[in-house]
Amino acid sequence: MSLIPVGVLGTGKYVPDRILTNKELESMVETNDEWIVTRTGIRERRIAADNQATSDLCYEAALKALDSAGITADQLDLIIVATITPDMAFPSTACILQEKLGAKKAAAFDLSAACSGFVYGLANATNFISTGMYKYALVIGADSLSKITDYTDRNTCILFGDGAGAVVIGQVPEGRGFQSFELGADGTGGPLLKIEGGGSRNPASHTSVDQRLHYIYMAGAEVFKFAVRIMGNAADEALRKAGWDKSDIDLLVPHQANTRIIQSSLNRLELSEDKCMINIDKYGNMSAASIPVALAEAVEQGRLQEGDRVVLVGFGGGLTWGASAIVW
Repeated sequence: MSLIPVGVLGTGKYVPDRILTNKELESMVETNDEWIVTRTGIRERRIAADNQATSDLCYEAALKALDSAGITADQLDLIIVATITPDMAFPSTACILQEKLGAKKAAAFDLSAACSGFVYGLANATNFISTGMYKYALVIGADSLSKITDYTDRNTCILFGDGAGAVVIGQVPEGRGFQSFELGADGTGGPLLKIEGGGSRNPASHTSVDQRLHYIYMAGAEVFKFAVRIMGNAADEALRKAGWDKSDIDLLVPHQANTRIIQSSLNRLELSEDKCMINIDKYGNMSAASIPVALAEAVEQGRLQEGDRVVLVGFGGGLTWGASAIVW
């Protein structure tokens, strides 16, 4: 059976209105703007309102992606939401979103691969469509990290922000669309980036709250070393599978975790900064949302033309990684 070529038909993004600047963080923890910018490249991040949940961010991004693709919600066959901050343990955020959109015939599920989640979601949805099982899929990377960030921990609270990025994928002309995927995981690194409280291992209790187990814990130095290594490796493998050389890349869209990590990827791929989508200064690390938001902004800014060769690459808790090569 020959596979149907699958690609991106439309993109959309949403970030909350509230901006948290480095200057404001200076009054919350012992840090300063110059240190944050030098170490991370982040100047500000977006923060969801108290009454905004992840599904609300998803909804706004989804409407834009559907409009961009020129289809309606009732045409969707599948909704995948990649997130580590679901509205609740269950039902899935994807099911909540399905109801909000009125996507009555769409199957829906959440996917948990942290910052790699969007690429994992794309790979899953592509397989459904390439076999002919489904025609249109909505894949969203969305996180409300401010809800799980400890704003007394100066090592982590400077990093994270909230947002959602969405794509509609479906059949594209032969030779276009997704050319390869590279997904991976190393569970031995799980303890380096985690939230211990709230699951079946440590259910919510007075003790778990008192011990602040419901906030992000990150062993920063170890995660940084892993990221520098794996971002380049994953991108290289996606290129190999696609039969591309480094010089074929027109645009790199990396996970926005740290400018030093992004720069190491550019060095590894022998790319200049003008061939990379960077928006970490405005949004910080939005986990699963960072790659799709950057992709949507690249489209908005006219940085992607038909036939361009694009590489998406990210890493995250798990530890996980994912990369994809796409002909736009």
